[in-house]
Amino acid sequence: MGTVERIRNIVATALSPARLEVVDESGLHAGHAGAVPGKTTHVRILVEADAFRGKSRIECHRAVNELLKDEIAAGLHALAIEVRAPR
Repeated sequence: MGTVERIRNIVATALSPARLEVVDESGLHAGHAGAVPGKTTHVRILVEADAFRGKSRIECHRAVNELLKDEIAAGLHALAIEVRAPR
């Protein structure tokens, strides 16, 4: 299982999101710091989940970072996070 699939599974299991998008943007960062050819190093994630209702954006980002701490430790260099509660 690749990095994107692991991230998707971790977030889906923990937050049961109404919407989840995980995009590997590593190819857009070739030659930049942290980019490793052939490896997923830059990911953009959008999570819409009830778990974020009433929480600040910082609290939500911290929660997502905590969920993905093992991926970050394993070499995920950049994680762009967009979070929201369902409308």
